[in-house]
Amino acid sequence: MSMHPDPPDDGGTVDGVPAPGPNDFLIVTGMSGAGRSTAANVIEDRGWYIVDNLPPQLLSPMAELAGRVRRSGVPDLRIAAVVDVRARAFHSQLQAGLAALRDAGWQPHLIFLDATDEALVRRFESVRRPHPLQGEGRLLDGIQAEREMLRDLRAESQVVIDTSGLNVHQLGRKLIPVLGVEGGPSVRLALMSFGFKYGVPLDADFVFDMRFLPNPFWVPELRALTGADAPVADWVMGQEGAGQFLDRVVDLLEPVTSGYLREGRRYATVAIGCTGGKHRSVAMTQAVAARLTSDAVATFVVHRDLGRE
Repeated sequence: MSMHPDPPDDGGTVDGVPAPGPNDFLIVTGMSGAGRSTAANVIEDRGWYIVDNLPPQLLSPMAELAGRVRRSGVPDLRIAAVVDVRARAFHSQLQAGLAALRDAGWQPHLIFLDATDEALVRRFESVRRPHPLQGEGRLLDGIQAEREMLRDLRAESQVVIDTSGLNVHQLGRKLIPVLGVEGGPSVRLALMSFGFKYGVPLDADFVFDMRFLPNPFWVPELRALTGADAPVADWVMGQEGAGQFLDRVVDLLEPVTSGYLREGRRYATVAIGCTGGKHRSVAMTQAVAARLTSDAVATFVVHRDLGRE
C-alpha cells in the first residue's frame, strides 16, 4: 500500500544492527493499508527471516521449523512474521498461536501498525483496491469493521506505530529502533514533532503542546524557515517560558525512562505539537532529544508534518 511522497529530511535516523533476545519472535500486524508490507521489507533488510501474510495457525509450525534450522547450524537465525486479518476468528487464532510460541520457548513481540480512517481510505483509493473486509459495503465499512476486530489486539501489542503522516522512509526509520541495537541503549525514545491541525499521533505515549509560545510564522524573516533552522530555534528557545518548559519535560521523562529500564520496556513515543508542525514543535523536539540522549537512552527525531504547508 503506497504512502506519502517524501517531504524534506525528517531530521534523524538511528543506525545499527538489530540484536533482540535469542528467542524473540517478531509479529507484525495491524490495520490493512497501514504499512505492514513496508515494515516487512525493513525487517528483512535488517537481516531477519520474515514471512508475509502468514495465517495465525501457522505460527507454531513456523517456530518449530525455525528451531530445527537453528539446531542444524544457524544459531543466530532471527524470525518474524506479518499476520493480517482474513477471518472473524482472527483474534482467537492468533492468541492460540502466541500461546503455542510461548510453550515452545519463544518470546512473541507484537508490533501493531495503525493509521487514521482518512489515511487508510486515501491509500486504498490511490491503488484502487477494496478492503479485505469490505464485502458489498463501502470502503470505510471494511476499515471500521477491521478496527473493531483488532481493538483488543492493539491494546495487547508491545509497540503501536501510527503511520498516518509517515512516508515509507520515515516508517523505516521509526521501526528500526524497535528492533534493538546490539550493545546500545536499553530504552529508545521517538521524539516526534507534529501539527495539531493534522491530528495528534495515534501512537503517542506522551503529548506536549507548544502553542503557549508565540508563533514564528508571524515574524516575516522567520516565516519561510523551520524549527530545524538556527534562527528559528534560537528565537523559539529565547521566548519566555521555553527554557522552563524544556527543563520540566526533561525532568518528567528522566524518571519515566528509568522506570522503563526496570520494567523492561524498550520503546516509547513522545509527541510535541504546535499549530502546523513547522516551527515551535520542531525546535523543541530537537532540544528535548539533545537533552535526553544518554548511555541508557537513545533518541531519534521524526518531524511528521514538516513540509506539508
